[in-house]
Amino acid sequence: MNDRDDHAVAAALAAEAGDLLLRIRDQGGDAGDKQSNDLLLRRLAQTRPEDAVLSEERTDDRVRLEHDRVWIIDPLDGTREYGEPPRDDWAVHVALAVRGRPDVGAVALPAAGLVLHTGGPPALSPRAAGPIRLAVSRTRPPACVDHLVTRLDAALVPMGSAGAKAMAVVRGQVDVYAHSGGQYEWDSCAPVAVAAAAGIHVSRLDGSPLRYNQPDPYLPDLLICRPELAAPVLAALRDQEVTT
Repeated sequence: MNDRDDHAVAAALAAEAGDLLLRIRDQGGDAGDKQSNDLLLRRLAQTRPEDAVLSEERTDDRVRLEHDRVWIIDPLDGTREYGEPPRDDWAVHVALAVRGRPDVGAVALPAAGLVLHTGGPPALSPRAAGPIRLAVSRTRPPACVDHLVTRLDAALVPMGSAGAKAMAVVRGQVDVYAHSGGQYEWDSCAPVAVAAAAGIHVSRLDGSPLRYNQPDPYLPDLLICRPELAAPVLAALRDQEVTT
């Protein structure tokens, strides 16, 4: 794969890791995390040996801070959902941040047979009629959700991993994914890259840009939403800050 562009590399690696995870799903989430991580690190060492890597499943040695190009990967996003077949709301994230910008990304949804990537982002379909649909965690809804539901008269759509929720916006299944419960760079870099390439609004909850390959990879909050809803959603979030 050395002769392929970064977008194609990201898509191919996410797809390969997803295929592996499907084959070994009966071994459980710990095995899935490890084997997917080993595969992705091996492939990146082969195809992009000069680049740095930040992975959820590898100790951060911070050498990445000396590099302009850093691959940010989550070998298995949604370990809980992966361990509950036949659920399909789990993902593989492969992204490339260039000087802190999420320029390249692929999100595989293996159990749904999909790989969404920046090399060929899907066209955003018209919004469905009815209330704004807000993707929310099945078990850990963030603090901002209740406020958005009240302010926007939104309907909740429970689902699993961060990647699945973000790609539900890209796929037109929901309209907004807002998270305030804390994440790490590997949770959002690939989904943000894919969503932005599809013309979807991506930012922090205060509207500021998302930056990656930072010294501390913790990212407190995230907003991914249809572009026509960005202004009202951000206004609602600002109102929450004023009233709390």
